[in-house]
Amino acid sequence: MVDFQLVRTVPLALDEAWRRLTLWPRHGDVVPLTRVTVVTPPPTREGTVIVARSGIGPLAFDDRMEVTVWRPPDGDEAGLCRLEKRGRVVLGWAEIEVRPGPGGRTRVVWREELRVRLLPSFCDPLLRSAARTVFGRAANRLLRRP
Repeated sequence: MVDFQLVRTVPLALDEAWRRLTLWPRHGDVVPLTRVTVVTPPPTREGTVIVARSGIGPLAFDDRMEVTVWRPPDGDEAGLCRLEKRGRVVLGWAEIEVRPGPGGRTRVVWREELRVRLLPSFCDPLLRSAARTVFGRAANRLLRRP
């Protein structure tokens, strides 16, 4: 199991940073070899189910997630989304928080606890490094694209 946190400060309004980070199919556009599908009807809310299919051919797997906390930002109030990872391969949780930052900017905090079934603990440093790189790049790309 690995834990990591990413922090970004961006020149966006809270609601715009939130929108960019929670348009779930866009995550598939920025994470290599991944397609993201929202299984439940819109809008996103607690109980929304999202499936990220990652990999190629027979080496692909589904990362099934459920939104368990959905509090969009309201004015200057922070927003928080928590996803519980409930797949057969990937377990854990992810939180995306947007809150007021310095100089009218938005501070984004992405926290994650990630477990990969059958992956021995001696692989945790490599998993942590790979996850920070992949999710860090994804966050950067999502926040840059309107």
